Amino acid sequence: MKPPSGQSIRLACLLLNLASLCLPTPLWENRDSLLEEEKAHQTGGNLLLSKEEQQLSTKLVSLKKKEVAAAMNTGQFPPSMHFFRAKSLIDQSAVFSILKHMPKGAILHLHDYAMLSVDWLVYNATYLPDCYVCFTRTGTVRFRFSRPHSPHPVPAQCSEWVLLETYRKQLHNVTEFDNSLMRNLTLVTDAPELAYPSQTFIWKRFEEVFLIASGLICYAPVFKAYFYQGLLELYEDNVQYAEIRAILPPVYELDGTRHNKSWSVATYREVTRRFVEEHPDFLGAKIIFTVHRMLNVSQIKEAVVTAMALRARFPDTLAGFDLVGNEDEGHSLWELKDALTIPSSLGFNLPYFFHAGETDWQGTSVDKNVLDALLLNTSRIGHGLALIKHPIAKNLSLKRDIPVEVCPISNQVLLLVSDLRSHPAASLMAEGHPIVISPDDPSVFGAKGVSYDFYEVFMGLGGMDADLRTLKQLALNSIKYSAMLPDEKAKAKEVWQKKWDQFVAELSDSFLREL
Repeated sequence: MKPPSGQSIRLACLLLNLASLCLPTPLWENRDSLLEEEKAHQTGGNLLLSKEEQQLSTKLVSLKKKEVAAAMNTGQFPPSMHFFRAKSLIDQSAVFSILKHMPKGAILHLHDYAMLSVDWLVYNATYLPDCYVCFTRTGTVRFRFSRPHSPHPVPAQCSEWVLLETYRKQLHNVTEFDNSLMRNLTLVTDAPELAYPSQTFIWKRFEEVFLIASGLICYAPVFKAYFYQGLLELYEDNVQYAEIRAILPPVYELDGTRHNKSWSVATYREVTRRFVEEHPDFLGAKIIFTVHRMLNVSQIKEAVVTAMALRARFPDTLAGFDLVGNEDEGHSLWELKDALTIPSSLGFNLPYFFHAGETDWQGTSVDKNVLDALLLNTSRIGHGLALIKHPIAKNLSLKRDIPVEVCPISNQVLLLVSDLRSHPAASLMAEGHPIVISPDDPSVFGAKGVSYDFYEVFMGLGGMDADLRTLKQLALNSIKYSAMLPDEKAKAKEVWQKKWDQFVAELSDSFLREL
């Protein structure tokens, strides 16, 4: 074989040089600037922190990295685990202990009969005089207060009513019985995958929990005390304001007298005012009237008219209207448009706060709720997991500055997402889309307040780049996107800022050194 000639070698070199001109070269010189640009887009990315805040942020992120590293060794990272299994690990977290102390601003997505830990209901409400219980064939219970006779009628598929005071005296183990009552009032279980094999199954149980609780909470004395204690539990979790979704069912007295919706709203207002008087650094609460989305169009029309009347009578308390229930099985917003356009056709301002996109399905009529909610001028989008699948709706939400109410623990427990690192809101946070963090139904999930949800967001959804700016922005968002009036928001921000500065100072001085 002949060695290549000089001409052949020169030709080969020429071809190699030409080929190199055609091949793209790595653009490493742009990497740092692109990463910085991406970081600036994320939630809180444009916030400027004080020197003290920056130092605290560095320490907080260091704690996060330490916990993540430990989780990689054990294989137990709470945001990737079902909350019922992760809760005990979260309770031991140094990051979580900091988040509990953090002033969080407002909770904007919270349901009326799931805002207070169930142990209060069991150890307070069920021990009141004249409390009756009956037992269903499926092992659940119903409650009712009554005097001088036992309640009437007996619910379908239920035993005869028995006075709880009498029943407890007959028991050998009252503690175990009370624990069983608490299990009736939550979804908490050691084996959630076995207990709740499908969304349909867990939603049926979920709605039964509210039915069970309503027998206690709808008793007028308990109704008032429950709401007060619920506000107290939020206050103790460093929440400064709340907006409550409330169905406003009839509240009853011991003699069977039933109060209407106006009475309930007036009572919410009265209890809120009393709570604020006794806790001046709590800024109040408003009610979002809700009805079940399984109702037909004529029933929804009636509910909308009722909402208009309540808002006209209680403009400082009734913030607006929403639809609740399993979105996949209920009517879509499009199907209810004739009812939902009544206020605008009459020139009446009834703000909407629609649950929309609380679904994994794509291309269904319900999946389009995120767009229709925006077209109906919703003030916020509840859950909104489907939003990232609809770029037009997402852009419209961003353009109009309509936030998504993100409820991570609820979404996981109700089988919409298993690993919270993969939650759709992680994408929204990376883009700096407006969001607020809320607990939805904390008592049903065995949680308290919103600190657990903030933990899941900070450790899971926000990834390793989430820092103190992220948390601060989320708290500020909650005030900005609330239904408070401008002067109320100004006061809320002032109160929150003072608490935030104190939080930063105390943590910088001592708290982190004690961990």
